[in-house]
Amino acid sequence: MKLFMCAAPAVLVVAASTLVVAQSQDAPVSARAKALHDRAIVVDTHADTTQRLIFDPRFNIAERHSDGNIDVPRMRDGGMDALFFSIWVPSDVTGPPAVKRAFDQIDAVREAVRLHPNDLVLATTAAEVRKAAADHRIAALMGVEGGHMIDDDLRLLRDYAALGVRYMTLTHFKNNNWADSSTDTPAHNGLTAFGKDVVREMNRLGMMIDISHVADKTFFDVLALTAAPVVASHSSSRAITNHPRNMTDDMMRALASNGGVIMINYHAGFLSEEFRVASEKRSGDIVAQMAAMSKKCGGNEACTTMEDDRLDHEAMMSGQLPKVGWEKIVDHIDHAVKVAGADHVGLGSDFDGATMPIGMEDVSKLPKITDALLKKGYSETDIEKILGGNILRVMEQVERAASR
Repeated sequence: MKLFMCAAPAVLVVAASTLVVAQSQDAPVSARAKALHDRAIVVDTHADTTQRLIFDPRFNIAERHSDGNIDVPRMRDGGMDALFFSIWVPSDVTGPPAVKRAFDQIDAVREAVRLHPNDLVLATTAAEVRKAAADHRIAALMGVEGGHMIDDDLRLLRDYAALGVRYMTLTHFKNNNWADSSTDTPAHNGLTAFGKDVVREMNRLGMMIDISHVADKTFFDVLALTAAPVVASHSSSRAITNHPRNMTDDMMRALASNGGVIMINYHAGFLSEEFRVASEKRSGDIVAQMAAMSKKCGGNEACTTMEDDRLDHEAMMSGQLPKVGWEKIVDHIDHAVKVAGADHVGLGSDFDGATMPIGMEDVSKLPKITDALLKKGYSETDIEKILGGNILRVMEQVERAASR
């Protein structure tokens, strides 16, 4: 099917689209939104900046950079108070090599905190996040992204917890030996007996169970078992974008009944159905895209994620892929609030690990979300919950459940 009847209308449409994007991108944030954003404790539950700490010798998190999405100056510009650094190893790296790489990344985050104590502080509880915000420092937290990194050994799970890890995503893009992933062929019908032991041990340790990336059956197995609220650290709405990484409305309602929170992911392929379809036609599904980019980058995971983002942005701006504006983040937030309630939605950007929409190129742009929610009529109380209050509440509940 032809999109345009002739070249002239196409040029006009592209020009108009570019103008709309530019206008929305440059719209000023209101004084009320800025004051609210500054007052709130803003928490992001998922960024892959850890890969830059490990693989990018030019990267100093305390300095402003022109590439990537996260560094301290831009976090301060964007009013971010707390960030969960993802401890991520690809699903096809397993056993002792995966464990070593996980420990290397945990050490890199802790070293970043040690080297920049005026800016960063390691946090392991909600109270420590609140204190960091009061002290005008950024709380650095950690989440293990993929249960394969425990190498089927609960002792490693306990070691990660002791080093400060506060959530674990049960799977990544592929199944592990005890849980099914949303982007793999089911092998276990959800959780195995050992997988259920992992859930119980995480409850006991006070680690949040992260159900982003898991198969739908795995998700419902977790909810049937857990004694504490769970989180989706970086997922969006499947009703808007039909990707298995996103959550259905039924899943969101079940998550709300559990007391948990869905943290909205900013990846263009999870925000826009049009982008998802075009991207998969162009490069295959997300697993194939990651494998191809990893091969191109020779195992440098910082290169894998940043190069993919760069190429997709270039494709959007050239018209090879549909343009996705930052407002789509607000659409997913709004849908999740309508389905699950304002007490069960938050922010999990996937910064430095995904293709950001136009206008949300880095963390400094975050106040635009606050401004947009105010314009939609959200109360300041509900916006503060979405920006960080909800995930802090879940952390507190998980901590209390572990102390019983």
